[in-house]
Amino acid sequence: MLATCGVRYLSVFIGINDICYSPGSNPIPVADLIAGYRQLIARARAREIMVIGATLPPMEGFKYYTNAREAVRRAANDWIRGSGEFDAVTDVELALRDPDAPGRILPAFDSNDHLHPNDAGYQAIANAFPLAPFVSATTPPLEFSYR
Repeated sequence: MLATCGVRYLSVFIGINDICYSPGSNPIPVADLIAGYRQLIARARAREIMVIGATLPPMEGFKYYTNAREAVRRAANDWIRGSGEFDAVTDVELALRDPDAPGRILPAFDSNDHLHPNDAGYQAIANAFPLAPFVSATTPPLEFSYR
C-alpha cells in the first residue's frame, strides 16, 4: 500500500487482533506492538506519507477478554496517544466507549460481540477522525461518512 502512487496519508488501526488472539494469561507484549507501529511509521515517513494512529477499541465482555489482554490494550492506547510518534491520532476508544463502563463499547455502538462496532459505531469512528491533516486554509473541510 505504501508504494501506491499518490498515497499521502496512512491510517494505522491495527493491533486488537494481535492482543485478542495471543495467549490470555501471557498476551503479546506491548513493546512488540509498539515496534510494529514504529516500523510502519518509519516506512511511511521514508515516502513522505503522513501517519494517523488509531487507539484500540474497548473489549470488556468480548469472549477472549482477560485482564492481561486489557492491560496490553490500555498500554498500547497510552502509547498511541502520548508518544507523539504519529502525526495525528483518531481516538477510537474514546469514540466508542461507554462512559458508565469505560472498558466496554457503548451498547448503541456494539455489534453484540463486545469488540466490533455496528454501523452506528463505525459512524462514531468516522466522526472522530481528525480532519486537520486534510484541510488547509484554502480547502473546504472534508466530510466523512460510514457507508
